[in-house]
Amino acid sequence: MQITPLNPEDPLSLGDFELLGRIGQGGMGQVFLGESPGGEPAAVKVIKPSVVDSESRQRFAQEIEVLKTIWGPRIAAFLGADAEAEQPWLATEHVDGPDLAQHVKTHGPLPSVLTAALGAVLAEALSAVHTQGLLHRDLKPANVLLGPNGPKIIDFGLAAFTESHLSLTAPHQVVGTPICMAPEQAAGVKPLTAAVDVYALGALLLFAATGHYPHEAATPYMVFHLVTDPGTAPDLSGVPGELLPLLTGMLAQDAADRPSLTGVVQQCRSVIEAQGMKIAQARRRLTAHTAGQWHKPAPSTDFPTLPQPAPASPAPGTDTAPAAQEVPTPPVSVSPAPSPTVVETVPGLTEPAVQDPPASVPPALRYPSDDSRREQPAPSRPPAASGRPREGTHPPRHSVQARRTADRLRTAYAASAPF
Repeated sequence: MQITPLNPEDPLSLGDFELLGRIGQGGMGQVFLGESPGGEPAAVKVIKPSVVDSESRQRFAQEIEVLKTIWGPRIAAFLGADAEAEQPWLATEHVDGPDLAQHVKTHGPLPSVLTAALGAVLAEALSAVHTQGLLHRDLKPANVLLGPNGPKIIDFGLAAFTESHLSLTAPHQVVGTPICMAPEQAAGVKPLTAAVDVYALGALLLFAATGHYPHEAATPYMVFHLVTDPGTAPDLSGVPGELLPLLTGMLAQDAADRPSLTGVVQQCRSVIEAQGMKIAQARRRLTAHTAGQWHKPAPSTDFPTLPQPAPASPAPGTDTAPAAQEVPTPPVSVSPAPSPTVVETVPGLTEPAVQDPPASVPPALRYPSDDSRREQPAPSRPPAASGRPREGTHPPRHSVQARRTADRLRTAYAASAPF
């Protein structure tokens, strides 16, 4: 993932989080890579000063309350926030990985069994969200991050309490991303139900499996027309046969015809089990497939390789086949998807994850690892007038690289010691 240095006008810290660099931005907000005093990485979202007003603060406060309400292994964890600060900010767990949109555009669609695993994981996560009386309302590939521990859902800026009568939008005003929006949501129907997230998940899985969305057009307004037109069926071209019944149901025009999230999980399990695999195996292979594409560590030449014990023989029935060999992703031509225009939105936590930059990219623009980011030169800043450290900054911390180097030296010495 790429990071850019902080600008001179950027804050050095927000709350207890030290800011290390920029990792994304949107029309209303900026997202920074931050670190807690205990070293926990965080994605810190800040509303731009130019758009801070009473309504944006109210939206931001609602998003904070939503994140305080929900939790789960597939939801980026809430770490802290302050909606009343001069620069309102929100910190969530930093997921080190690309979003689904970037992964598919770079590496092509997912195999059907991995698409089904992704569907089961996300449907289960959304079901937990719905149990709290919430709707996401803006699920899309850019809001699913593929981290080293599996996919996680981010950006609940448009989430709404299903039974809430408080609306932050004008009557008949539509919020969301047209290419993944359910017909009733695009038509401005209220109140919305859990079926809108089922449709959005279906659009997301269609993109994961084929590289295109149910409806695509040159402008958002044309997409709205296609989505709301009962006579225009979603484009299911390229969908593997085993996924066709599932996606046909999830993308039904009538909300009552769509399956429940529990039904989605069961259908995804059926697809996986029909290929002789268990759901847990498919989930592991999904993570190995996506993480393996983006997290390929470079070989280290600092120290000689220490002797490693021979691997133990696997237990009978253990799944040991490499994910990349068993479910290869052939090169597929992905049609360029239209820009996911948001008609009305709040600052997104979407992090534009990109592939590791080529060697020609200056080191200052590369994503700093846990071992090296403390050794990156900080961007130049005007000195404080008082000559004292800037308010809110933290003293330098010990280098993680130094500790790891010492550990490796001790290990190497112990391996060669005669006692």
